Amino acid sequence: MASSFKSKSLFNSGPHRFALGRQGHLVLNELYFGIIDPASAPYGLLELDVIVTGRLVAASEAALWTARDAVTAELEDSPSGGTLVDEHGRTWADMVFMRYEEADRVDRGRVWSIAYVATFRNFAYLTPATERGGSAPSIVGLR
Repeated sequence: MASSFKSKSLFNSGPHRFALGRQGHLVLNELYFGIIDPASAPYGLLELDVIVTGRLVAASEAALWTARDAVTAELEDSPSGGTLVDEHGRTWADMVFMRYEEADRVDRGRVWSIAYVATFRNFAYLTPATERGGSAPSIVGLR
């Protein structure tokens, strides 16, 4: 089975794998809030990150640029959630394509390729821009 984001095959040109980011509670020390107390408290669950690492592979430099452009075109100023599917059919709903980082070089040989890390997040408090009258999302309560 092929992996996809919003039904688009972005990473299937080369090897890639999915991993989950940190999971658990956000724990802050009370000193963070100006309270002189050595205690800490949980402030809710961390948002889920799914990290895709791999290589984009193409037969030519131009084809590699086409693949790179297709991936970066999915990074949106006003992100909307979509379904992320791994190569085994595991799905994550309402994921936002948050970050894309490429390696420092393109490898040239029989094929052209570049390593990457793509991070998707299920934001707990993402509000649509239309509700705020702006163009970019905000995290409710953290402005």
